[in-house]
Amino acid sequence: MAKRDYYEVLGVAKDASDAEIKKAYRKAAMKYHPDKFSNASDKEKKEAEEKFKEVNEAYQVISDKEKRAQYDRFGHAAFEQGGPGGFGGGFGGDASGFEDIFSSFFGGGAGGFGGFSGFGGSGRRSYVEPGADLRYQVEITLEEVAKGIEKTIKYKRNGKCGTCNGTGAESGSAMKKCPKCNGSGRIKTVQRTILGNFESYAECDECHGKGEIPEKKCKTCYGTGIVKETVEQKIKIPAGIDDGQKLRISGMGEASETGGPNGDLYVVIRVKPHELFERRGDDIICEIPITFTTAALGGEVEIPTLNGKKNIKIPAGTQTGKLFKLRGEGIKSLRGSMTGDQLVQVVVETPTDLNEDQKELLRKFEESLKDKNYKKHKSLKDKIKAFFK
Repeated sequence: MAKRDYYEVLGVAKDASDAEIKKAYRKAAMKYHPDKFSNASDKEKKEAEEKFKEVNEAYQVISDKEKRAQYDRFGHAAFEQGGPGGFGGGFGGDASGFEDIFSSFFGGGAGGFGGFSGFGGSGRRSYVEPGADLRYQVEITLEEVAKGIEKTIKYKRNGKCGTCNGTGAESGSAMKKCPKCNGSGRIKTVQRTILGNFESYAECDECHGKGEIPEKKCKTCYGTGIVKETVEQKIKIPAGIDDGQKLRISGMGEASETGGPNGDLYVVIRVKPHELFERRGDDIICEIPITFTTAALGGEVEIPTLNGKKNIKIPAGTQTGKLFKLRGEGIKSLRGSMTGDQLVQVVVETPTDLNEDQKELLRKFEESLKDKNYKKHKSLKDKIKAFFK
């Protein structure tokens, strides 16, 4: 099967900077690292292993200025045996490049994420993982969007055990090094591949990656350090927020099983459809019916707004579809101090179920009118001509 473009593998543009390449590599390597697939099926493990190799192979080339220049000029042919790039041999015969990558990525050096004491896994694990993030959905009204609101939400999560403070050990009981992984938190396996010997690590199933186990397990959490709990949390929803937007509350997600910080809580906002108003950016629009008489003679009508009732003047001769603007009666901007407007579109109602006397009056009224009493509606063709004039 043909190799994928190295830039495509890392998900970066061909003119990406060194920092962008390094960031993309870290993200991809973490995604496909064998540790993440310790409990996956053999097929999933195999696919992840291939992706992991592909990511590291791409990074070994793109992160090296000389190799990158050769790749940009000759593509994959630059690294084939006897290829024009002059490197020869490809990557199959030398794993030192990958070892350097692994060392910088998982070791304790600057710029890495922290990792094992050396990639051999003989030392004790020196990194922890944060807890999982949680998602919670809150439904609010358009009136609440306009003014902002504080709500109290209640949800369940995996929290730190209060009895043992998350250690998993019974009070007064010490922690000891896990005998199965020798305190590393990981079990190492070695596989032979076309790229040479490939070392992978799976989370220790005895200590669950902590590297230590309690001499006596906590009776509340049974040694896990984690308990189910219900949390009540007050959240402030700012004015102007829109449907589908999220609020991030740091540290209110699941507790970490490895002693790291809690994950985050993401609150997804859902705005209920309103029976009168439709939102358009920071403006709102509504449709208001007016009588035939009011449209013809003019008058004052009462209309609803998000802030209560208001009166607007309807000029004589108002037609269906006419828009009126109420300044500052819309939605407050989420990123500024401005407030949108309310647009009111009027619809002239035609009277129905007329009796004979009313019909006769209308006939006489119609006979008394002249062409000038009617507003002429331009055709689309006339409007286009007027526009270009």
